[in-house]
Amino acid sequence: MNEDSKKIPSDPIQPWGLLSCIDLYDCHPEIIRDEKKIKKFVLELCDLIEMKRFGETQVVFFGEDERVAGYSMTQLIETSLISAHFANLSNTIYLDVFSCKLYEPKVVAEFAKRYFKAKSVNLQVVKRN
Repeated sequence: MNEDSKKIPSDPIQPWGLLSCIDLYDCHPEIIRDEKKIKKFVLELCDLIEMKRFGETQVVFFGEDERVAGYSMTQLIETSLISAHFANLSNTIYLDVFSCKLYEPKVVAEFAKRYFKAKSVNLQVVKRN
């Protein structure tokens, strides 16, 4: 990926940071309930968007309320943080990628959709100045 492809073309002034909020619906139940597969996703994602991981990926299962029970994941990266919650009841993932190093949000959303076999995805992008 060259430097030009990392920029957000519609913005003449580059933001300080970029936040992608990615909601993935009707994901494959076995994948979102597997800690090892979640960690593998993070490794592959960081390689794909060229983010340097800082420390190990944290994946913790919690939630007394059935509506929110599932794994939560955090991965520090040198330029900020990747996090997600995997909601078992609805097979939905709420993935956030924030970085002051620019990346392509659509690439992240498409990769996550394929990896977790989601039927649909909603991407929201916030430019932080």
